[in-house]
Amino acid sequence: MSELTFTALGGLGEIGMNMALYGFKSVKKRQFLMVDCGVSFAGDDLPGVDLVFPSIEFIEAERKNLLGIIITHAHEDHFGALAELGPRLQAPIYMTPFAANLLEARRLNEPGAPKLNVRIIPQVGRFTIGPFDVETIPVAHSIPESMALAIRTEAGTVVHTGDWKIDETPIVGLPTDGNRLKEIGDEGVLALVCDSTNVTREGISPSETEVRESLRQIILNAKGRVAVTTFASNVARIRAVAEAAEEAGREVIIVGRAMDRVADVADELGMLDGLPGLKTFERFRSLARDKCVLLLTGSQGEQRAALARVAEGEHPEISLSSGDTVIFSSRTIPGNEKSVGKIVNNLAKAGIEIITDRDALVHVSGHPRKDELRRMYEWVRPKIAVPAHGEALHLSLHREFAAKMGVPSIVTAYNGDVIALSKEGGAKTGVVAVGRMVKDGEIMIAADSQTIKERRRLSYVGTVVASVTIDERGALATDPEIFVYGLPEQDGEGASMVGLVRELVDEVFSSLPRAKRRDASSLQQALERGIKAGVSEIWGKKPVTAVLVHEV
Repeated sequence: MSELTFTALGGLGEIGMNMALYGFKSVKKRQFLMVDCGVSFAGDDLPGVDLVFPSIEFIEAERKNLLGIIITHAHEDHFGALAELGPRLQAPIYMTPFAANLLEARRLNEPGAPKLNVRIIPQVGRFTIGPFDVETIPVAHSIPESMALAIRTEAGTVVHTGDWKIDETPIVGLPTDGNRLKEIGDEGVLALVCDSTNVTREGISPSETEVRESLRQIILNAKGRVAVTTFASNVARIRAVAEAAEEAGREVIIVGRAMDRVADVADELGMLDGLPGLKTFERFRSLARDKCVLLLTGSQGEQRAALARVAEGEHPEISLSSGDTVIFSSRTIPGNEKSVGKIVNNLAKAGIEIITDRDALVHVSGHPRKDELRRMYEWVRPKIAVPAHGEALHLSLHREFAAKMGVPSIVTAYNGDVIALSKEGGAKTGVVAVGRMVKDGEIMIAADSQTIKERRRLSYVGTVVASVTIDERGALATDPEIFVYGLPEQDGEGASMVGLVRELVDEVFSSLPRAKRRDASSLQQALERGIKAGVSEIWGKKPVTAVLVHEV
C-alpha cells in the first residue's frame, strides 16, 4: 500500500520562504522530493537580520531519504536559501538554465560560497527521481523559465503550480501551457497545490505586452532623464525598457549589482537578443539628459540599493535633477511602504516627476487573479485542492473559490501539517517540526532565540553598564565607571544620565551592609536591581543592565 503526502516547511500561511515536501511511502521505505528552497526578508521585529530561512530540522534528519530538490523559478522566495541550506541537505538540485546560471553568478561573487550539485533541466521536459515521475510545464510569471510540476506517483498525480499567471504575450519566454495542463487533467489529477497570492482580485492580470506599450509612451514623451526601477529579476521588463529606449534614441544604463547580474545571465541565454548592449554607469556622464534611460535596483526602498542612494544624492556616479522622471515599475510589497515613501519624498523635493502603477500601467503582477484561477481549475479538475503561497486570508478565500469550482476535497494547510493525498480525499494526518532560522552575521540561529529577543529589547530600552572595583574590606577601590548606550543623554531637568546612574550606584552601594559589599555576586545583583529601578523612575523605561564587579 503506497501513501502520498504533502508538507510545507515554509510558504503556507505566509508569502515567502517557500519550501514544500512530497513524501511517497511504499511497503519498504519513505522517500521525499523537495520543491523550492526560499527565503523571506526580515522586518523590524528582527533587528540586525536581513534574511529569514525555514527550519529544516525535520528533513535534515531524513536527509538520506531526500532524493532531490526541484526549483520552480529563481525568485528569492523560491531559491534564495540554496546557498545556505543546500550543503546541509546534500541532495541534487534540479533547475532550468536561467536559474542555474543566476545561482552560479551569485556564487562567483560571494567568496567562500559552496559549489552545489546542480542538474540542469528544461522548462519543458520529463524525468524520474526515485518513485516520482516529474513533468515540467512552462508557466508565465515575472521571471524567465518558471515551471509548474506534474508529479506522478503510484498513488496519483499532483500538479504543483509554483508561481504563475496567464499571459499569452509575456515578451520573454513561454506562455502558460494551458493545453498541456488540460491533457494532464484528462489523465486524472489527484491534487492541485496552487498559488493563492491574487485570489482577492477579480478578472485577469494584464499582459507584460501592455506594460511595454505604456512604458514606451512614457519614455518617448519624456524630456529629461528617465529612470526605471523594477525587480531585478524581471527580464521582460528589462527588455521592454530597452526596446522603448532604442525607439526614443536613448541608451540604457544598468545601475545595481543584482540587475547587472540578471542582465548578464539573460544576455548569455539569448533573452536580450536584437537589442543594443546595455551600458554600465561609467557611460552616464557622457550622455545628454534626453539620451539616457537608467534601470535601477531598489524598487522596494532597500537602503543600500541604487535608487535610495540616488534619491539621497549619495551615489558616486549617478544623479537626477528637476525635470527628470522616475518610473516605479513595481508593486510595493506590504511592509516596505515607509522606505519606498522616503525615496518618493526625496525625489519629489528635487522636482522629479514620479510615475507609479497608480498613475499608469507600468507594472503587472506575476500571480493569477480569479478568472485565471478558474481556468486552471477547469484545465486540471483535481479531486483535492490545497491552497498554497499565501497568508491565512488568501488560503481561506482560495478554499471558498475551490469549493465553488466543485472540488470534492479541499484542505487548508499550514506550515508543518502533513497532508495525506488519496482517492478518499485530503486529510491532515500529523505535524512535523517547523520554524524560522535567521542568518546573524555568519551564524544561523533560531528566529525566536534568546539572542534575537535580547536584541529586540536592546533596540527599545538601551543598555547601562557599570564597572565597580572593591577591596578586601568591601570598600570601593576606585570610582565606578558608567557606560550608557541608547538612553537619553539628560533627564527632563537637564541632568546628565551618566551622572544620575553614578549616583544610583553610590546610593545602592552605601545602603548595603559590609558583608554584602564583600560578596561580588550579592553586590552585582543589588546594583543591577537598583540601577534598573532608579533609571525607570527617571526615564520611565528599564534598560538592559550589566554590572561588572572586580575584586582587588
